[in-house]
Amino acid sequence: MKLEKDILKVLAYFDIFHYPVTVKEIRSFFPSAPGEAYLLAALERLSLAKAIYRQDEFYSLHDDYSVVLQRRNDNQRAEILLKTAYKISSFLFQFPYVRGIGISGSLSKNVADENADIDFFVITKSNRLWIARTLMHIFKKFTFLVRKEHWFCMNYYIDEDALQISDKNIYTAIEVVTLVPVCGNGVLKNFFDANNWTRAYFPNFELYTDSKKKSKSSILKKSIEFLLNNSLGERLDNYLMGVTSRRWNKKELNGKLNIKGGRMGLRTNKHFSKPNPAFFQQRVLLLYQDKLNEVDRLLPSYAVN
Repeated sequence: MKLEKDILKVLAYFDIFHYPVTVKEIRSFFPSAPGEAYLLAALERLSLAKAIYRQDEFYSLHDDYSVVLQRRNDNQRAEILLKTAYKISSFLFQFPYVRGIGISGSLSKNVADENADIDFFVITKSNRLWIARTLMHIFKKFTFLVRKEHWFCMNYYIDEDALQISDKNIYTAIEVVTLVPVCGNGVLKNFFDANNWTRAYFPNFELYTDSKKKSKSSILKKSIEFLLNNSLGERLDNYLMGVTSRRWNKKELNGKLNIKGGRMGLRTNKHFSKPNPAFFQQRVLLLYQDKLNEVDRLLPSYAVN
């Protein structure tokens, strides 16, 4: 029954997002490395028992073809939006102290609904994260004027001294392995090496760890960094960290919501700036646990059948 249970666990996670998956994707997110024939046989047994449903090349927990149509539409939109994301990544790389840019969020999983954002994961030079972040977010203010702010969602920052993600769970593991590395000269490979703990979750996932683009820094970027590679730059970085942290703490205490109705919260220190995991991340993990409980209830009746 272990193969069947592990299949149901994979489908349960993606069911949170109403996302049917292929055999290749099931294998990629599988916690072990079964032979292809064994995996296909287990999928067939679950399908015959109506524990899961196959629709075209996709598997899910529900007999609902609309999710297949939705997935195909979202995948098509993502292919188009990714082209824009690659161009924006090259632009964002030119901000001072930026050392790596990756595409994250739903787009990194080849999904884009009608209201899709472009989410970016940013790695900065050590001890200069807050200068980089502040300059990038000042620029973002201007994107509201042309209603393109959803193309510049720079949500997660770390610097070169904090490459390992501290929250280690299935949610963060999926976010790490699906990250699309775009710009940077070696730092993104270092990031994936620092997070090889994800292999315990997904030993079969084929990571592409090198940047898709070898990026050169502009003269302006180099000049600004030269001017701030001193004690002034260190004091400025500390000051900007304090200002931003206090502002976001106030937003969180006041229960501020973003335009999509989600709680606004930020976790900060000298080496990272990331969304508060107590909000979206924990909600996903709680939903996943509910799905696992359903799987545990389903398996005994499946075994009897």
